[in-house]
Amino acid sequence: MAALAAWSSVMVIAVVVLAVVCRAEFTVVVPDTSAAALVDAPQTGFSDRARTDPAEQRAVQEVMAATGNGWAWGIPDVCRGRWHGIECVPDRHDVYHVVSLAFGALSDDTAFPACDAASATLSPAVLVLPHLRSLFFYRCFTGNPQPIPALLGRLGPAFRSLVLRQNGHVGPIPAELGNLKSLRVLDLHGNQLASAIPATLQSLSHLQMLDLSYNRLAGPVPHFKFQRLSILDLSHNALQGRVPASLGQCRSLLKIDLSQNRLAGTIPDTLGDLSGLMLLDLSHNALSGPIPAALSRLSLLRSLILSDNRMQLTTVSGDFFTGLKALTTLVLSGMDLAGTIPESIGELSELRVLRLDNNQFTGVIPATFRRLERASELRVDGNRLVGPIPFGKEMMWRLGKKLRVGGNEGLCYDTKQEGLEGVVALAGVADCDSVRSRTTQHLVWINSTAGGRPDAVDGVASLAASGSRNGGVARAGGWLVFLSLHVAWFAFLL
Repeated sequence: MAALAAWSSVMVIAVVVLAVVCRAEFTVVVPDTSAAALVDAPQTGFSDRARTDPAEQRAVQEVMAATGNGWAWGIPDVCRGRWHGIECVPDRHDVYHVVSLAFGALSDDTAFPACDAASATLSPAVLVLPHLRSLFFYRCFTGNPQPIPALLGRLGPAFRSLVLRQNGHVGPIPAELGNLKSLRVLDLHGNQLASAIPATLQSLSHLQMLDLSYNRLAGPVPHFKFQRLSILDLSHNALQGRVPASLGQCRSLLKIDLSQNRLAGTIPDTLGDLSGLMLLDLSHNALSGPIPAALSRLSLLRSLILSDNRMQLTTVSGDFFTGLKALTTLVLSGMDLAGTIPESIGELSELRVLRLDNNQFTGVIPATFRRLERASELRVDGNRLVGPIPFGKEMMWRLGKKLRVGGNEGLCYDTKQEGLEGVVALAGVADCDSVRSRTTQHLVWINSTAGGRPDAVDGVASLAASGSRNGGVARAGGWLVFLSLHVAWFAFLL
């Protein structure tokens, strides 16, 4: 509790927004100026005679006993002692009121009362706490899976934060939660909740954080229009339908994560109106192209993750990323993107993670990529790129195994650069001299086969150029595709 007291004048509405390498952490702190400071012991200026309201004292003891903490019956006064997980506010009549209860060990550094996961329940005694603002249960009911009690919708008007993380809750989200009109935080992450997201949640006009991730929710994403919503995480569910255009009206959004669902259709242009957005993750869905140009207006965006949405040879304009100077993570893997790689990516000086692998990109790796001095991971493997790899030896050694360029038969490295021996990324990549030699031999063969007619060679070269503009020459005969690619190599290497 002592650590929590340091935040007595604020309410932390989000602690973690991400995991793995492609995400970023954001902590959202919102002033709580409408309430008195939380305390964990009598404050200076209040009478030593102040005691906890007797009814609330018994209610807290019942709630604790239901979680397996029967020892709480021996606490003489739950507010006057320094009991972790219990926060209280005194009134003007020297009476303490319970405003927050927290259960479950988040880490070795926290000391909230642990739960007996095999038998714990959420007691209806919480309804006897009229001043309660916050409930927090973490991994408390995993051995005794149970639905989220609908009675929580009857909590008092002061109630603001409901966090039920990784408790093993089953069944639907109670529609009654829509009655909590003052709710700021609703976090049901990591349970086994099923059915659709109830429409009643749309009445929570004060909501600032909504995290329903890692459940089994189905149905559409509701048409939320929350003006104060900062965090929206519905990832790792089975949601269907389209990404609602109404999200563009949630102007306070900092994070949208709808990844790992079954969403289809196009990405709405209205997301470009979210001027404060810092993370957008729509990966692992069934979204179709194009990628809306409106997203290029998101000047504060730090993470853009759209991978594994098959967009059927969608192209991205060369200047698309010009306005996205804050990007640190860009993941466009496995999208069937075509055309050339946008040169404006090389202007993203803050970029740490770049994944463009497993697409249909053609042409060369932009020379501007040399400027990505802060990159810690760079992947362009599994495309149709040609020409010399533009990175200097320092960059290649620094990236090590995090630089991947394989699966591009037309890429090569310059043997004139010293110090490239042992660079992991170049394993299986040909040197440009050998590519030039092979290309020359093929041109000689073409010329001899065509009877020395220059116009025949010119025709193949013309076809190669046309193919690069049209995303390939797949409709030509197989031998012609092979030859035209080599002509393209030769033209570049010369």
